[in-house]
Amino acid sequence: MVMAIAVAASLLAEIRFGVVRVPVIIWEIAFGILIGPHGLGLATAGASLEFLENSGLVALFFMAGMELDLERVKGRPLSLAFRGWILSLGLGLAAAGLLYWLAIIHTPILAALVLSTTALGTFLPILRDTVRGDSHFGNFVVAAGAAGEFGPVIAVSLVLTPAYGVWQGAVFMFAFVAVCIVAALVALGLRPPRAVKLLERSMHSSTQLPVCLSILLMASFAALSLEFGFEAVLGGFAAGMVVGLASRGEQGKPFREKMDAICFGFLVPFFFVVSGMSLDVGALVQSPKTMLLVPMFLILLLVVRGVPVLLYRKDLSRGEQWPFALYSATALPLVVAITHIGVTTGRLQPEIAAALVGTGLLSVLMFPTIAEALLPKDIRNAVPLDSGG
Repeated sequence: MVMAIAVAASLLAEIRFGVVRVPVIIWEIAFGILIGPHGLGLATAGASLEFLENSGLVALFFMAGMELDLERVKGRPLSLAFRGWILSLGLGLAAAGLLYWLAIIHTPILAALVLSTTALGTFLPILRDTVRGDSHFGNFVVAAGAAGEFGPVIAVSLVLTPAYGVWQGAVFMFAFVAVCIVAALVALGLRPPRAVKLLERSMHSSTQLPVCLSILLMASFAALSLEFGFEAVLGGFAAGMVVGLASRGEQGKPFREKMDAICFGFLVPFFFVVSGMSLDVGALVQSPKTMLLVPMFLILLLVVRGVPVLLYRKDLSRGEQWPFALYSATALPLVVAITHIGVTTGRLQPEIAAALVGTGLLSVLMFPTIAEALLPKDIRNAVPLDSGG
């Protein structure tokens, strides 16, 4: 049933409704809600589905790590991006603290992290279609999106670490980062000609050695992350960064396409569909308070992730600043992931989680489309991708 939904969602994602193209993950979540216990009651998540859901969550962060191209955004774009994310985190904590003081939410830290996220993987295909590849605007947006994914991943792993205190958690985090750096150096430095030829040859045979090695690394880093007392998503993200570094360039393109197919074609749909099955959308309708939270969270998301555009006044024109803010405020995969972890650990109320996911859904539907309409003509692609260019 989940794979049938994945096929239907992929087909529906190819259809434009006016100027809007609904991303595949929204269809997957919507179908999950429909078949779940809070919808038609056609399916419930047993042990097998929960295992595949968790595997899909790790695979999602693995691909986020692979997409982080530091070579493209290094220097001022990356520096501004992380300064902007720290500013966003401060604004998110202030907003969440106010909501906590008003007794609207009970977990301000998780809400702040949700409000400081960016869905780089969601808007990146749209950005590639609409913005010229040589545009500095694209580099700044990609860097901001990378910071909006990497920062919350680290923060969530520290905040949701039940086994240690903050200082112990920080020490273990540095130890885990050291392991990742060693793995990255090995991946970049040890390339004997025989090993390279073996990997190239086996990638086009039934052995699929490079793919198997990457999945082994993803599973090992996820398990290691759990052993250190962190969330498995941190290990998945780190493994993706290591594999991404080792597969950069035109030579690694066929391999990256295979990992795209395995993760987004098989594992990731389980995460979004099963997450949709667990969402109680009825809680949004039954409670006027929860219904009001969605537009309020949406405005806060735009403010928290949009205000850092003020740091870019010397780098972006006035016409580029609003699209930048809207792309930065596009958030869904990490919203679903953080709320999922929060609910399963008992740190987040289901109705607040539903409101936050609803906010993420609306941001993906609205913000990239508005940003695309506001983009200055001088940074647009000369020929749109879907017109045959």
